[in-house]
Amino acid sequence: MRVATTEMRPHTLKQWPGLKSFAVIESERAAGGKTTHEQRLYISSLAPDAARMAATVRAHWPVENRLHWCMDIAFNDDQMRVRTRHAAHHLASLKQLTLNLIRMDPVKRKGGIKARRIIAATSDNYRAHLLGLG
Repeated sequence: MRVATTEMRPHTLKQWPGLKSFAVIESERAAGGKTTHEQRLYISSLAPDAARMAATVRAHWPVENRLHWCMDIAFNDDQMRVRTRHAAHHLASLKQLTLNLIRMDPVKRKGGIKARRIIAATSDNYRAHLLGLG
């Protein structure tokens, strides 16, 4: 991973309050005999410091893997096309609440989160159990 940061010009800072740097992170991944290169662009309120920016980006991956990936797999979140007023935000909140309830279930069950979400949608008893009503 190679990280380059730069300081922002004063006129740019007016458009982005708190913005102190941007970074271009280049990564290389080898899998199955194939190597791919990728550039990711970040804006940040961190001071321009390549080592800190790289650590911050790396620290974000567990969040990406634990929450966003799970939301996409279990709830098909990337396919959500709700655009009316605050509906997308409300649905996202309900999905995260559901995910947390399923993860907090003290009774270990077969199947992943997606399977348990489907069971919760179709079983009044399981849904009541998750909500602490049964």
